[in-house]
Amino acid sequence: MTQAVLVILAIVIIILLLSRPARTRLGPGLRRGKEKLVGICEVALESKSKKESRKQKVLAMFTKGELGNSEIRKALGVSSRTAVRYLDELESEGKVVQVGKVGRPSLIV
Repeated sequence: MTQAVLVILAIVIIILLLSRPARTRLGPGLRRGKEKLVGICEVALESKSKKESRKQKVLAMFTKGELGNSEIRKALGVSSRTAVRYLDELESEGKVVQVGKVGRPSLIV
């Protein structure tokens, strides 16, 4: 009976050790407290960076004069709604002004 208890105890300990999450090694350049972002955080930062980059491209396109939704869609390869969203955000940031109710935005200098 004592041997059976020891065997069961040994099996439980082995299972617990194997089920523990593995420790990850810090890669070169990573130090404690500065771990690399993973998962949804990394994706969100990449998405925000991509969005800001595209908005800067839209602003650069304004140097040629007035600009409309269709030109933005073609230049960036985005949907009509995304182009409108970029223009709305740039307008709310005070970087462009819409001319007319359904007008073409123009660059604020």
